[in-house]
Amino acid sequence: MQIVEANGAHIPSIGLGTMTLKENIAVELVSAALRGGYRHLDTAQMYGNEREVGEGLRASGIKRDEVFVTTKVWHDRLRAGDFERSVDESLKRLGLSQVDLLLIHWPNPAVPLEETIGALCKVKRAGLTRHIGVANFVIAMIDEAVRLADEPLVTNQIEVHPFLDQAKVIAAARHHGLSITAYCPLARGKVPGNEVLQRIAQAHGKSAGQVALRWLVQQGLIAIPRTAKIERLKENLAVYDFVLGDAEMAEIGRLKRPDGRVVNPPHGPKWDT
Repeated sequence: MQIVEANGAHIPSIGLGTMTLKENIAVELVSAALRGGYRHLDTAQMYGNEREVGEGLRASGIKRDEVFVTTKVWHDRLRAGDFERSVDESLKRLGLSQVDLLLIHWPNPAVPLEETIGALCKVKRAGLTRHIGVANFVIAMIDEAVRLADEPLVTNQIEVHPFLDQAKVIAAARHHGLSITAYCPLARGKVPGNEVLQRIAQAHGKSAGQVALRWLVQQGLIAIPRTAKIERLKENLAVYDFVLGDAEMAEIGRLKRPDGRVVNPPHGPKWDT
């Protein structure tokens, strides 16, 4: 497992995304993933599965300190007092005294960023999380968040896959020492059917999904693919035994298109970097 270092955090470069995983399947997938070599779990209050993720962690038999656990605070709980209560609730559901990474899931234009960043830093100082970061922040917001924070931010979790150009946002985050965590790295099922990715995959004896994930980790990004299929867990993790050539990396990079985004904000204006 490759590790991405960012402002003091050491984050496994492939994690298990858990959005939409519910009830017993969530417990089973998390447990199987950890037994199969995963050491990074990504959940969120909004996913409604923090309890199951915690149960899966305990059922796996893997020591707590060997697993990097991320959760996120939803955009409707970013006021200072509510933020802190929501973190306590998340920890209770997870059955943990501390997470490894706590993120602002989405910015909320109705709440001053200074207030939310202050609350985020406060829960870190209280020992409720080892590291803090943001998600779905555009360039100006990254710059402002770093300016406001008196604790180091370690990642910006955003949508990244071959069909979406996020080069400017990635560069802005890296300018401040933040890593990038890529959600929807397989573009919600669009990757497997792409002819370019399939051709490159065939040349390496891999799947198109593995090529897309390799393209991300080879750039030093963190990817958190979600799957509801236990048999797919091993495939998504098997991206460290081959290397894409420069020409292949460039060809994949040219797949980006204006309509490549698969996720839009839950509120407010559309994306504008």
